[in-house]
Amino acid sequence: MKKITIAIDGHSSCGKSTMAKDLARELGYTYVDTGAMYRAVTLFALRNNMFPNDKVDEQQVKDHLDDIHITQQADEQTGGTVTFLNGENVEREIRTMEVSSHVSPIATLPFVREKLVEQQQAMGKDGGIVMDGRDIGTVVFPNAELKIFVTASAEVRAQRRYKELLGKGMEADYNEILHNVQERDYIDSHRETSPLRQSEDAILLDNSNLTIEEQKVWLLSQVAKVLGNK
Repeated sequence: MKKITIAIDGHSSCGKSTMAKDLARELGYTYVDTGAMYRAVTLFALRNNMFPNDKVDEQQVKDHLDDIHITQQADEQTGGTVTFLNGENVEREIRTMEVSSHVSPIATLPFVREKLVEQQQAMGKDGGIVMDGRDIGTVVFPNAELKIFVTASAEVRAQRRYKELLGKGMEADYNEILHNVQERDYIDSHRETSPLRQSEDAILLDNSNLTIEEQKVWLLSQVAKVLGNK
């Protein structure tokens, strides 16, 4: 049976990665976490003092772009991926609030997006992939056979992120997270390069009141519809 490309886009902290990696595991597809790639670049920039006065030094990032090597490996235990920055496992470090609060300015840089989009397109050129992010269905794979756009209220997304961080034993402040979610929504939707938007042929999924299992059933039904037409 033909393997398709599945693009899952949407707002931050709406569970895209959870549903994407679960769907990939169910289908036997490869899962790619593109958000983690931008987080890895952000971590590199933070570690190398590229945020003077808390604002990104674009030229520094551009000058060191070739020094940033990002790879992902399948995590057999979780079904997801583990992200490596220059050979170092940074999966935990890239999920901190410090990275979350600095990733949007990095993700708006055209030269960063260009480099990572090229990598993402190479990863998914043969199909059989589930990729989530902000511009997968609009820029990375505009011809993907199945496109899903996920959203949920900012309050619900902040609460999920808060619980996730606490579950990992990390410090978390709900109000700080809510502010970060709202700020990232604005930046992602208003950036000049690859702004977050729903593709015309994407199916909208508001998962504010859905369980993970209900999401899974819904997603598999959408996949079945596409494969049934192949």
